[in-house]
Amino acid sequence: MEYLQGETISEIAKGLYRSAGFVKAILERIGVPQRASSVEERNQPAFLPDSCVAEEFIPNEKVWSAKYHAPAIIDKEVEVESKYESKGYSVYILEKTEGVEAELLIGGFYAYALACELGKLTHLEEYGVNLKRI
Repeated sequence: MEYLQGETISEIAKGLYRSAGFVKAILERIGVPQRASSVEERNQPAFLPDSCVAEEFIPNEKVWSAKYHAPAIIDKEVEVESKYESKGYSVYILEKTEGVEAELLIGGFYAYALACELGKLTHLEEYGVNLKRI
């Protein structure tokens, strides 16, 4: 899914010969997490669609980070429940790479996130999304 990999809604709409509103409505209907469209929005965590909300994740699971507005991979669970009343996870935030071999390389960084800041993406598999390609 190009949108989760960093493509804009307008680029996807142009490739499909559809309006940006049409593409955005489909993304919202199937429960795709929305990326921030402006610099101001990137400073705030995004709301996750109901179909993404979960309290537990497993290692190596691909998820969406509402804080970083990007896909992430669960590294391991971290004990923070006594302090935050939520499970915590060490995650690897995926970033789009640039360069000649950008398709082959995955960039990113490690971060910590609470379960309430992460969203499951497994519901997208029923729509044909291959989570391994994200």
